[in-house]
Amino acid sequence: MPIVDPDRAIHEPGPWEHRDVAANGARFHLVECGSGPAVLLLHGFPLYWWTWRRQLTALAGAGYRAIAMDLRGYGGSDHTPHSYDPFTLCADVAGVIRCLGEQDAVVVGHGWGGALAWSMPALQPTAVRAIAPIAMPHPLRMRRAAFRPAQLARLGYMLTFQLPFLPEHLLTRHEGERIGRVLANWSAEDSWTPDEIDMYRSAFLRWPTAHTSIEYHRWSVRSIPRTDGMRYRRALRTPIDLPVLHLHGARDPMVLPASCTGSEQYVSGAYDFIGIDAGHFPHEEKSDVVTQALLRWLSGLPT
Repeated sequence: MPIVDPDRAIHEPGPWEHRDVAANGARFHLVECGSGPAVLLLHGFPLYWWTWRRQLTALAGAGYRAIAMDLRGYGGSDHTPHSYDPFTLCADVAGVIRCLGEQDAVVVGHGWGGALAWSMPALQPTAVRAIAPIAMPHPLRMRRAAFRPAQLARLGYMLTFQLPFLPEHLLTRHEGERIGRVLANWSAEDSWTPDEIDMYRSAFLRWPTAHTSIEYHRWSVRSIPRTDGMRYRRALRTPIDLPVLHLHGARDPMVLPASCTGSEQYVSGAYDFIGIDAGHFPHEEKSDVVTQALLRWLSGLPT
């Protein structure tokens, strides 16, 4: 059995409300607290909504409606057998925003959630009014950077993820021990507590999260020569005419800081870049720094 029951980890109690909403033909689990302008928080791999626990309470206390959702294939949301392309995933995000009664939201995303944040202005422009990607360059910039030897060497795990069955097995054996190693190895410093690692290991062991989370990586590689991949890249060439706050760990060992250079060329609106003394998980490793940067930026957005 997992160290923590997966349902217990996914429905962790706190100063927030758990909800399930139907959107884009699927059911999504989310938590929210506070009232005011909506700020939607999207997690990355191998996390789930709980990664935003500190930002949720801080945003709510500052007068925002803070919402953290489990992406399709993660946590308490539906684990559908397919539909892990950015067109569907961005429609998920827009659908959740509308199902919550909001016209639009500020979208903050980490990792794969950051890629969706970058994609929202092109694929679902009416649902977003500003974006804050964390630990993720603009997807077109990331694609070019991935062919540089230094960055390519960091992405070797994605080639393993293209194999059937094996990566799912490796990630879930020994009660998800490898998830703990991912968190530690991708961080600048191993500052995770055993309880935090147990939460992420347990939530990841809810089957078939190991499979569906890897489907994000499989689409990103396998779509390169396909028409859906080309259609996605064409859509992202449209300049982002929205405020953008781009946060990145200065010691990120997986997505190198140099790979972020040039992301600003895809933004015609206000663009701010802040380097954080952290690894791949700045909002966890330096939560206070990231939270304060978000609050300063949010306070300056047009209402």
